[in-house]
Amino acid sequence: MSDDIFLKIIAGELPAHKVYEDEYTYAFLDATPNNPGHTLVVPKERYKDIYEIPEEALSHVMNTVKKVAIAVKKATNADGINIAMNNEPAAGQLVFHAHIHVIPRFKDDGYKHWGKKDYKEGEAEKVAESIRAEI
Repeated sequence: MSDDIFLKIIAGELPAHKVYEDEYTYAFLDATPNNPGHTLVVPKERYKDIYEIPEEALSHVMNTVKKVAIAVKKATNADGINIAMNNEPAAGQLVFHAHIHVIPRFKDDGYKHWGKKDYKEGEAEKVAESIRAEI
C-alpha cells in the first residue's frame, strides 16, 4: 500500500469530501481549510511537484482548477479566489503529490498576503538574466 495520502483518498481508502472527479484529476475539500470551500485539485497519477508533472498532466489539472475555482466562488459567495501550489518544504509543501489549492477569500477573512521586498540596485536585471538563461 502506498504512503501517498492523496492516492489513498482517490482510491477511497481514506475519507474525503470529493467535489469533482474526471479521468485525470480529483478535487476534494482540504481537511484543514483556510476558509470553508478550500479545495485541493490533484492529478490521479502521482507526481511529486511542479518539476515532475508532465505538461499534459498539468494542463488537465489546471483545467480542473479553473472549473473548481468558478464553482467554489459561486458556492461560497467568495469575494475572490487564491490559487496556490507549494513546491518543496521551503515553500510549505507537506504532501509530496502535486496539488493545487483553490482557496475562497473574503474581504474580512483576516488573512494577509505575502510581504514584499524591493530589489537592490541592479539586482533585478541580474536575476532576470539568470532566469532567461535557464529557460
